[in-house]
Amino acid sequence: MTKSRFEAGSEALASIDGADGQAVVDSLKDIAPDLGRWVVEFAFGDIYTRPQLDPMQRELVTLGSLVTQGDAVPELTVHINGALHVGISEEQVVEAILQCVPYVGFPRAINAVNVARKVFADRNVVQGD
Repeated sequence: MTKSRFEAGSEALASIDGADGQAVVDSLKDIAPDLGRWVVEFAFGDIYTRPQLDPMQRELVTLGSLVTQGDAVPELTVHINGALHVGISEEQVVEAILQCVPYVGFPRAINAVNVARKVFADRNVVQGD
């Protein structure tokens, strides 16, 4: 039996972003449940399940895109966690941000590094408990 877009997306979301991704979807239930469903079905069910890139490559591309936006702190937080979850190191996350500097400028890169700093600190506190 073929999985529905929602089922495939839910599995991809859980494998990449874990509880953080589901928290984003859940946060939309009371105001825009369709938006949460679209995140699961389209972004994760249709895009993240494509075989041409592995999860690490997809997260690096996603990080680069979010850094360029400059104002996507919640999304960047989720996807830095996702990147770490799929095996990208802290050093590689920072290097991906640095790779964006010539194209997006220093302010957006500095903002992204500050998000990364907080994510790394939060993860180290949780792992250290």
